[in-house]
Amino acid sequence: MSDIKQTVGFLERVPLFQGLSARQLEPIARRLIERQFPAGATIVAQGAGGEGFFVIVSGKAEAVRERSDGTRAVVNTFGPFDFFGELALLDEGLRTASVIAQEPTTCLALTRWDFQAALREDVEMTIVILQELARRFRRALDAL
Repeated sequence: MSDIKQTVGFLERVPLFQGLSARQLEPIARRLIERQFPAGATIVAQGAGGEGFFVIVSGKAEAVRERSDGTRAVVNTFGPFDFFGELALLDEGLRTASVIAQEPTTCLALTRWDFQAALREDVEMTIVILQELARRFRRALDAL
């Protein structure tokens, strides 16, 4: 993204951040790094350490989970404004699935330490984001 205002405008459309003001989104927007992945590239790998969070700007990706018997299942699909890796923002756990670009894909990436630094600056932002993460977790459990 070319400037902070444009990035903030984009983030306002991402479900995780919809409860935040432009003022609250600026510190996050300043910390994001744009990353590009060709079709077929692994954005994150199942079992690897999770140090960051990704929002898709353009393109498509699939979350693929390899089961213990070696079979693979597509567990989610992502397009613009979708995000993944949110658990990596909160802990140092391993990735639960691989995310693979299905076409050339541009993402904005945020490291855990940058995210946590932004949260320390604004407690209200922390609450809004944690509430959205809890809603997302509940929806995932309901789907099981």
